[in-house]
Amino acid sequence: MKFFFEKGVLDERYISSYCRGDWNSCIRFQKEEAGIFHPDNMLPDGTIDTNLS
Repeated sequence: MKFFFEKGVLDERYISSYCRGDWNSCIRFQKEEAGIFHPDNMLPDGTIDTNLS
């Protein structure tokens, strides 16, 4: 997420809402903690953004 945000292709609301806010509700975080693979273009809410590459 940081990479896409710094690249300017990810809206700041994801960073402020999940990464700096309620990260426990972040689907990416939950998957990482459980050791479950998730694609790089998965957003914190669990949706896949095909525009991120």
